[in-house]
Amino acid sequence: MYRDQSIEEIYDGKFYGINDLAKIGCDGCKGCSACCHGMGNSIVFDPLDVHRLATGLLCAPAALLQEHEETRPESGARVLCPARMELGVADGLILPHLIMGGAEETCTFLNEEGRCSVHALRPGVCRLFPLGRFYDGSGDYTYIVQAGECPYPVKTKVKIKKWIDTPDYERYHRFVLKWHAFQKEMQGRMAGVEAEAAKALCIRILQVFYLTPYPADGFFEEFERRLKEFHV
Repeated sequence: MYRDQSIEEIYDGKFYGINDLAKIGCDGCKGCSACCHGMGNSIVFDPLDVHRLATGLLCAPAALLQEHEETRPESGARVLCPARMELGVADGLILPHLIMGGAEETCTFLNEEGRCSVHALRPGVCRLFPLGRFYDGSGDYTYIVQAGECPYPVKTKVKIKKWIDTPDYERYHRFVLKWHAFQKEMQGRMAGVEAEAAKALCIRILQVFYLTPYPADGFFEEFERRLKEFHV
C-alpha cells in the first residue's frame, strides 16, 4: 500500500540497499506483538503472499476469503479456520488484505502466546516491517526505515537481506518491480473507463493473479506467463 506522505515525514533520513545494515533488530520481539494489532487494512497481499499462504496451509487461494480447513504449520493438524483475508480498495484496485479481528484488531494468524503461527509464510509487508520501499522513479527502489513504527526500545543492526528472509531474493526483487509497474499500469487504465469496465478489470486481476492456484514450486515462471497473457 502506498503512503500519501512526503518521505521526510516517515523515514529516518537514510536510504538502504539490500546488503546494508539498518537498526531494525528487535531480539525476536520477546513476546511483543504490537505490529500484529491495529493495522486495519494496510497489510495488502501481493500474488506471492497468497500463493505462500495457500501452499503452506494446504488450502485453495479462494478458500482464504471464507471459513475453511487448513493445515497448522506447527502441528500438521487439519483445523477449521475463519477467513484470513478480505477484499478492499487499495491504491485504486480491488486487492486482498489481511483480516484484523476483534476489538483489538488482532491478526488472525497470531496464536495464544502472541506469536505468529505462520512466520515462515508471512506476507511481504510483514517481512519488511518496519522497513518500507521507496520508489524514486528510476525503475527500482531502495529501502527506508519507517521512523516510529516499531515501539521496541533498543534495536540492533541487521542486514536487510537477512531481515526480509525471502528465498531467491533476486527473482523476488524482479517480481516486486514488475508487480508494482503492473499495478500502476492498471490504475492508469481504469482512470479512463466507465465504472463497470473498471470493476470487470479488477475482478479479472483477482482471478488471474490471486485466485487461480500457481504450481507449488514454479511461482515466478507462472507469474511471468500470466503477466504476458494478461496483456494479450
